[in-house]
Amino acid sequence: MLKPSLQLKLGQQLTMTPQLQQAIRLLQLPALELQAHIRELLETNVMLEPIEDGESDALEPLATDATDGLREDPAETGEHAENSERSQRTESAGSEAGADSPESVEVLEDDWGAGGGGSGESAWNGDEADRIQEFADDAGQSLQEYLLWQVELARLDARELAIARAIVDAINDDGYLTESLEEIAATLKPDLQCTVGEIEAVLHGVQALDPAGVGARSIGECIELQLRQLDPDTPGLATARTIAARHLERLACREISALKRDLHTSEEDLTAALALVRSCHPRPGATVSTGAPQYVVPDVFVRRTDHGWSVEINSVTLPRIRLNHSYASLLGRSAGHATLRAQLQEARWLLKSLEIRHETLIKVARSIVERQVAFLEHGEEHMRPMILRDIAEAIGMHESTISRVTSGKYMHTPRGVFELRYFFSSQIESADGSGTSSTAIRAKIRKLVKEEDPLAPLSDGRIAELLCAEGIPVARRTVAKYREAMNIPSSSERKRAGAAPT
Repeated sequence: MLKPSLQLKLGQQLTMTPQLQQAIRLLQLPALELQAHIRELLETNVMLEPIEDGESDALEPLATDATDGLREDPAETGEHAENSERSQRTESAGSEAGADSPESVEVLEDDWGAGGGGSGESAWNGDEADRIQEFADDAGQSLQEYLLWQVELARLDARELAIARAIVDAINDDGYLTESLEEIAATLKPDLQCTVGEIEAVLHGVQALDPAGVGARSIGECIELQLRQLDPDTPGLATARTIAARHLERLACREISALKRDLHTSEEDLTAALALVRSCHPRPGATVSTGAPQYVVPDVFVRRTDHGWSVEINSVTLPRIRLNHSYASLLGRSAGHATLRAQLQEARWLLKSLEIRHETLIKVARSIVERQVAFLEHGEEHMRPMILRDIAEAIGMHESTISRVTSGKYMHTPRGVFELRYFFSSQIESADGSGTSSTAIRAKIRKLVKEEDPLAPLSDGRIAELLCAEGIPVARRTVAKYREAMNIPSSSERKRAGAAPT
């Protein structure tokens, strides 16, 4: 029988302190979510205050006790002792984009506390935060509102008006009727007892409203409703209505020869009919119902300068907050006011966490630009393969930190706005030992398909041969996978599309 005993062992264990958890959470928050988080903290913590317009927003030195626990896990936060770089306004680093073309990447406004924007740029100035970057046009109306406005103008009795309103409520944003006539009749009970025939009669009136095709129950009926608006003497109209009613599947499969044979029509009449069908809008409601646009606020700006490429943090995303010294000075050294002291400590932790977030974002963005200079200058075909480990080793941080920083953060470049994750891609080994990124291969496939002969499109095997000739050994199934991911039809479908009459 074993006897119970006590043993003493030494070991190390990672402790996730509240300060460390806060630093990690702020590190992965996108700009808009960070804005909402800061706004919430300003309402709950009296030790924080927004920096008003015209005031100095230089970051005051933080107390040493406020930074305890923020860097207990260098592998997680990726921060080391070189914080002296924070005081520099401009940094330069040699580019690793190519040995033959060294580039420099300078960081503008590296001190986030000293480079605040003006009154027209700041997104963190108290009450002004509610009106940041709102470009949506609120003057537009929904499809349902537009249809109800037309129904109110029609000369309908009370019974027909109630049925018409129920029908409009069952129309989705694309303009299609999503409920059956029986279901619409059930929704009108017990206030109104009506038959399916009555509802269908009112539905015909709703289908005559603008936009043409609204209230349809299928794509074929939608096209037929739009064709009814045309002059009866329009060439090919009768054939077009027949195609919409019974042969849309053949048209979708581009079986033009079989379609011509079934319709017993001439080439000229079929061409005119196909042109009419293709001119119809498959989602008529989309021409009226426009949702509020979603805008991306870039976290980093990348520009070409006389000295190379510059990386600059978007001043709009910089949190302009500081400690409330009026309240902090009242605490003194007394032992009381435990709640206020806790809020003061939380405020200091927050400012330090924001500083870490800014420094990490700058380092990651600069390192990405250094490695993707060829992409910035020449396009997707010159994208270099890059993984999280490459950036982590370059700036001395953990891969998990790079993953958090690149999630939901966007970079504005001369070639467009891209999420930071876009620049990371796997590689395929080339014949000369170098690697080609999957993004560059997709761009090359897209270019080959764009430049091919429509009557003799390139097969996946032929595209693989052309890429191998350029020193990129890829298999046919790899080409097929990339082509399908880009929604490019197969060579047989592209051939039918090229041979189809326009």
